[in-house]
Amino acid sequence: MRVILERSTLLKSLNHVHRVVERRNTIPILSNVLLSADGASLQMKATDLDLEVTEAAGATIEQAGATTVPAHLLYDIVRKLPDGAEVMLKTDEDGNAMSVVAGRSSFRLQCLPQSDFPELSAGNFSHIFRLDSADLKADREDPVRHLHRGDTLLSERYLPAHDRGRWRAEAALGGDRRPPSRTRRDGSAGGL
Repeated sequence: MRVILERSTLLKSLNHVHRVVERRNTIPILSNVLLSADGASLQMKATDLDLEVTEAAGATIEQAGATTVPAHLLYDIVRKLPDGAEVMLKTDEDGNAMSVVAGRSSFRLQCLPQSDFPELSAGNFSHIFRLDSADLKADREDPVRHLHRGDTLLSERYLPAHDRGRWRAEAALGGDRRPPSRTRRDGSAGGL
């Protein structure tokens, strides 16, 4: 495999894909991103066996091929390259290593075979839905949307309607920021 593409294009795609990969993983192939060069694009895929993210980036393909490399390491390398750099990704003849070359910088990453990468088959979905990106962005900017309880992130939209106003008032006053999980028989609110 031999691919040439612009740093910002590669970085944008890697930024989406590498987030699904856990930093500490007991299965080595799940720490990697699958790179497949074919046609005029470089396809990237990462999974944690529950979630799979696929992204494509426009590239000049000099030699088609596929391999897997450590996702976070590749992302960190590309992130630290200078803006506007042209990045070349090329695998060795035996496919055990991939070189990342940009200007005077050169890195060599160990590869795992493409055949080891898990293929998740989703099957047929019973429901399909679409969301406008503007709706997601507007929801993300809501300052009172989320509430923390230990390691759990609760969303206000999942609270019962009668608890939303109480929670907002208490959050604004700096009081107990947790929504009540149930109401006791005596009418007082129960805690989580």
